[in-house]
Amino acid sequence: MSILITNIKSLLQVRENCPSFIAGKDMKTLPTIENAYLLIENDTIVNYGPMEDASSIEAETTIDATGKFVLPTWCDSHTHIVYAGNRELEFVDRINGLTYEEIANRGGGILNSAKTLQNTSEDELYNQSIERIKTVMALGTGAIEIKSGYGLTPEAELKMLRVIKRIKKEFPVKVRATFLGAHALPQHYKNNKQGYLDEIINEMLPQIDKEQLADYIDIFCEKGYFDLDDTKQIIEAGKKHHMPSKIHVNQFNAFGGVALAVENNALSVDHLEEMNDEDIEVLKGSNTMPVALPSCSYFLSIPYTPARKMIDAGLPLALATDYNPGSTPSGNMNFVISTACIKMKMTPEEAINAATINGAYAMGIDKQYGSITRGKKANIIITKQIPSYYYLPYSFGENNIETVIINGQIIA
Repeated sequence: MSILITNIKSLLQVRENCPSFIAGKDMKTLPTIENAYLLIENDTIVNYGPMEDASSIEAETTIDATGKFVLPTWCDSHTHIVYAGNRELEFVDRINGLTYEEIANRGGGILNSAKTLQNTSEDELYNQSIERIKTVMALGTGAIEIKSGYGLTPEAELKMLRVIKRIKKEFPVKVRATFLGAHALPQHYKNNKQGYLDEIINEMLPQIDKEQLADYIDIFCEKGYFDLDDTKQIIEAGKKHHMPSKIHVNQFNAFGGVALAVENNALSVDHLEEMNDEDIEVLKGSNTMPVALPSCSYFLSIPYTPARKMIDAGLPLALATDYNPGSTPSGNMNFVISTACIKMKMTPEEAINAATINGAYAMGIDKQYGSITRGKKANIIITKQIPSYYYLPYSFGENNIETVIINGQIIA
């Protein structure tokens, strides 16, 4: 199937020779073509340029984008979208003054979600999860990383990963799977953390590798959860099973997790609400992508990742949703981009770069996704008629997306 999009007001994120990621002052630049066309064949971007060059082009489907902007779909590099039930009662607990840590200490939080998931069948978990997948696709997400971590037993973690594999197979959205068995300590390992780490390393990982269920490995490196020694064990075990690391770190405390991740060539370090100068220095010149999760900060009323300080220091930054039932029950990347601009003082250009090419890099898919480049996958957002692309983050309560194309398919 071929699709020709014509009369595009402005074609955004056009990169002839796209770099792996965008960093520092370069994040303020968003390459565009005014009054443009875009040609898709099957699942691939094959051509684009000014409208005067499109007069002889024919396609099976033509979309008139007069007054509209076209850009790559969002690349959401950090989600927990496969989960069971919800945690709205804990939401009310926080309103009434309990902290995230206090809720976790009394059996809520991740352990609450794990209990619910353990008692949910694989088919029901799949059915709940695909409703969220359909929603985020309609909101412009064309590539998504999905973590396990709400199982906390071998059976339940494998169940989550098998559901992720089904989603990967049955939906056009690009999916990357991450094994996050070390998300919290199960109740039955409360006084035996090393015992649980041994179960992850010796029982879960070999089976996950055998069934090829995960692309990456992760751990919640945080006080009260898993420390630096634990994190090192998990990273090393992941390497033995061909799973690079993507690390939860610096959500509530900064104590060396970023340096450990960089030292071990982690693909990304995610959260980073608490950053110190040493963390910023160690990220400079590394291949590790910092990932901010602003809607988590919004929902929990915790600090925001210091994006301005990091970008001004020359670092790249990616944006993601952290979609999960406890701290971010939303997969809306449009809200993430608005929040990054409003609360983290990122420019619209920086936020769009962070949510497209840098998000793709944080999933290891930047060669095929994240920019308008010939030969890349045809994952495209067509906006409604809006005055400028600044309007996308500005109008934070509106859905300004009219059409989403993923893998060359127009999403209903």
